[in-house]
Amino acid sequence: MIETVIRKRIEILADTQLQKRVTDAIDRAGITGWTVTPVTSGKGRDGHWREERVMGTDKVFVLTIAAEDKAEVLAEALAPMLTKYGFILSMWDVQVIRGERF
Repeated sequence: MIETVIRKRIEILADTQLQKRVTDAIDRAGITGWTVTPVTSGKGRDGHWREERVMGTDKVFVLTIAAEDKAEVLAEALAPMLTKYGFILSMWDVQVIRGERF
């Protein structure tokens, strides 16, 4: 059987203009990698929304996986921006193979 270890999967939904701030925070937390994908639409508590390049409200989804201590450092760094800019951060435990990479 393949051995797995527990790490934190962190997902962040933010306005595209905040992408660099989010990825910089990931780097400063000592997390070794991240992935960014565009988001074209969604629905939240305030209703439906769509990508809007004219208004500058298009969004990105940032995904990273990290050891728990680094995930906590990242969450602390991003916490002030969650309310100020209204983006979403979620994290949960995942099993990964080759845990030393995260």
